[in-house]
Amino acid sequence: MEQTGSVREFARYTLLSVAGMLALSCYILADTFFVSQSLGTNGLAALNLAIPVYNFIHGTGLMLGMGGATRYSICKSRGGHREADEMFTNTLYMAAGFCVLFVGLGLFFSENLAVILGADQEVLAMSNTYMKVLLLFSPAFILNDILVCFVRNDGNPQLSMAATAGGSLSNIVLDYVFMFPMKMGIFGAVLATGLAPVIGIAIMAPHWLKASKGFHAVKTGLGAVHVKNNLALGFPSLLAQMSSGIVIIVFNGIILRLTGNTGVAAYGVVANISLVIAAVYTGIAQGIQPLVSREYGRNNKRTQRSYLVWAVGSMAVLSCILYAGIFLGADPIAGIFNSENNSELQEIAVKGLKLYFTASLFMGYNIILSTYFTSVEMVIPAHVVSLLRGLILIIPAALMMSGLWGMTGVWLAFPVTEGITALLGFCFDRGWLG
Repeated sequence: MEQTGSVREFARYTLLSVAGMLALSCYILADTFFVSQSLGTNGLAALNLAIPVYNFIHGTGLMLGMGGATRYSICKSRGGHREADEMFTNTLYMAAGFCVLFVGLGLFFSENLAVILGADQEVLAMSNTYMKVLLLFSPAFILNDILVCFVRNDGNPQLSMAATAGGSLSNIVLDYVFMFPMKMGIFGAVLATGLAPVIGIAIMAPHWLKASKGFHAVKTGLGAVHVKNNLALGFPSLLAQMSSGIVIIVFNGIILRLTGNTGVAAYGVVANISLVIAAVYTGIAQGIQPLVSREYGRNNKRTQRSYLVWAVGSMAVLSCILYAGIFLGADPIAGIFNSENNSELQEIAVKGLKLYFTASLFMGYNIILSTYFTSVEMVIPAHVVSLLRGLILIIPAALMMSGLWGMTGVWLAFPVTEGITALLGFCFDRGWLG
C-alpha cells in the first residue's frame, strides 16, 4: 500500500510540474510565433539574440527558488520550522539583490548588451527593446519563480501549476492583442511576456498571503549559512538555464559567421523547441524534488531512490515519443515559424531539428540527475553535471565541430556534449566517481 501511495504521489507531483513548466516555456515560444508572423525573419533573429537574457533571469529565479525550497523542505521534514522560515526570508533578501542588478542592466546597458550578443544594425533596435523590457520586469520573473517553488514544496503543486498555466495563457492572449490589433511590434511581445509572471504571482496569492501557510517571512538578518545553502543547492538550476543561454550565445555567434541572420532565425526555431523539450524534463525533475528531499530528510533511502527510477523511466519513454514527433514533423514545425516561406531558413531548421534533438534522452537524464543530486545535498556531483553540459564541454565542442563540418557540426555538438555528460553522471550516481 505504501508503494502504491508513492506511485500516486509521484504521478501527481510530476504531472502537475510538467504541465506548469510547459506553460512556462510558452512565455518565449508564444513570442517566437507571433514575432515570426508579424516581423518575419529579422524579428525572429532579434528575438533569438535576446533569449539568453531571459535564460539568465529565469535561471536566477530558479536558483533561488529551488535552492531555498529544497532546504526549506528538508528543514520542515526534520521539524526545523524556524530554520525553514529563515531560509525563505533569506531567499527574498537574495532576490532583492539580483533584481537591483538586472534592473540596472536594463536601465543603462541593454543596448551594449544587445551588441555584445551579436545584434547588427538590422536587428539592434528590436533586440534592445526586448532585452530592456525583460530586464525591467526581472523582479516579477524572479519572485514568481521563488513562489512557484515554495508553494509546490509546501504541498500545493496544483496551485503552482495553475499559476504558471494562467501566466502563460495570459501571455498568449496579450501577445496577439498587443502585436496585431494594437500593432505594438516587438515591444508588445515582450510586454505580454513581462506581465505573465505578475499574473502568476496574483494567482498564488491565496496561498502565500495565508497566515496558515507553511513558509513565512520572519525577522532575521542575511545569514551566511543560508546564503551558502541556497547557492549550493540552487546553482545547478541556474546552470541548467545558463547552459541554454550560453549555448544560444555561442551558437548564434558561430551561425552568424556561417549563414548570417537567416541561420540565426533558423536556429531560433530549434532553440525554442528545445525550451519546450527541456521544460518537460525540468518538470519531471522539479516534480520529484520535494518528494526526494522529504524522504532524504527522513533517511528513507529506498523510497528516495524509487522516485529517481520512476523519473528516469518516464523521461526515457517521453524522449522516444518526442524525438519521433520532431523527426517526422520537422518540416511542418519549421514552417510554423517561417511566415515568409524562406527556403534557406526552412532547410537549415529542418536539418537542425533532426540532428539537434538526438540529444533528447541524454538531456533529460542530465536534468533529472542534477536535480536529484541537489535534492539529497550531493552538491559536487550536481555542480559537475551542470558545469559539463553548460560550460566546459559545449563551447569547445561547438567551436571544433563547426570548424570541421559547418552547420552539421553545430547541430551535433549538443548531443555529443549531453552524451558525454550523461555517461559521467551515471558514474557519479553509481558511486564510481567521487
